Amino acid sequence: MPIGTAFHEKTFALCGSLNYREWSGYYAVSAFEAHHEHEYNAIRNAAALIDISPLFKYRISGSDATPFVDRIVTRDIRKVAVGQVIYTPWCDEKGKVIDDGTVSRLAENTYRWTAADPNLRWFHQNAHGMDVRIEDISENVAALALQGPTSGRLLKTLVGDADIDGLKYFHVMQGTIAGVSVDISRTGYTGDLGYELWMSWDQGAKVWDALIDKGRAFDIHPAGMLALDVARIEAGLLLIEVDFNSSRKAVIEAQKYSPFELGLGRLVHMDKSKFVGKDALVREQKAGHVREIAGLEIDWLGIERIYEEMRLPPAMPAAASRVAVPVYKNGNQIGKATSTTWSPALKKLIAVATLKRDFAKPGTRLEMEMTVEAVRYRVDARVVKTPFFNPPRKTATPIL
Repeated sequence: MPIGTAFHEKTFALCGSLNYREWSGYYAVSAFEAHHEHEYNAIRNAAALIDISPLFKYRISGSDATPFVDRIVTRDIRKVAVGQVIYTPWCDEKGKVIDDGTVSRLAENTYRWTAADPNLRWFHQNAHGMDVRIEDISENVAALALQGPTSGRLLKTLVGDADIDGLKYFHVMQGTIAGVSVDISRTGYTGDLGYELWMSWDQGAKVWDALIDKGRAFDIHPAGMLALDVARIEAGLLLIEVDFNSSRKAVIEAQKYSPFELGLGRLVHMDKSKFVGKDALVREQKAGHVREIAGLEIDWLGIERIYEEMRLPPAMPAAASRVAVPVYKNGNQIGKATSTTWSPALKKLIAVATLKRDFAKPGTRLEMEMTVEAVRYRVDARVVKTPFFNPPRKTATPIL
């Protein structure tokens, strides 16, 4: 049975819908209201506060911490400065992705690592013979995502001892909120201006209260997973066990993905020292990969025609779909759309899809299956680059 996070008492008091889900053994709000539109609008137009404490979190330290991290991830950790954060996948010995997450370099040999799935055993297996301390701090560190155009200005009113304006994209700094020591990283899962706040679990409620109190002037809203799902698809961000499978949970080989197939080849640094899966990835790089994740824009006029034939008004589900549907070219299935949503920001129906590589080039015309009144149709779709939504404020310094 799930348990509450450090913020459960705060979110429960605000969750009029009582719409919860389980996330890694914790209660997570799906939507605070009957519909998640206000929460989504906060992400894109104001400030949204999201409890991300269920993430798995690890602290890596010791004289061999840097070589250890470098051994596991596909990116070259030697190029990462103290105070910098990276997003990275890590692979098994066959070059298939186990998980993806962020690694923050907090000191010369100290890192905080986040992951969607538990990785403690894998880390220990790869730390054999090394002077490295691996701590599972998942239950000790609470985390909040503060996302949206007004999030930076809100933080500046609360954190007087940190230069929020000078905090660059994918960097981290220390600050104090309501007397609580907080690590502030300019990161997030929404593709917008945003921050993630890391603090002691037992002090989390104080930080929440301070953000909600000061945030009223910035139109802050607590937001749940349904709004976050729409935002992350607009940002072209992948979700494990939906858009790809962990190689540890895959039942068949076809369910396993390499970083190249995820469209993350830029994050595989072959010029660095040996890392887990490197030999297999070198072979794949030479031979080429046969499929790749890409973005799709679906033809809305085609959808309208289908509904018109059915004598129904066009309608899209309020929530993003995580049900895989076939994608075709000339009558042959060449892939599947794994995450689909109506984008309120773009006024388009978009999807994240796994496609045969020859059909994953931007501009390629395809068809996606859609079911209306239990009848299966095919609607036109076009391959596009991701992210679908990428506002300048996400990376701008100083904050716009």
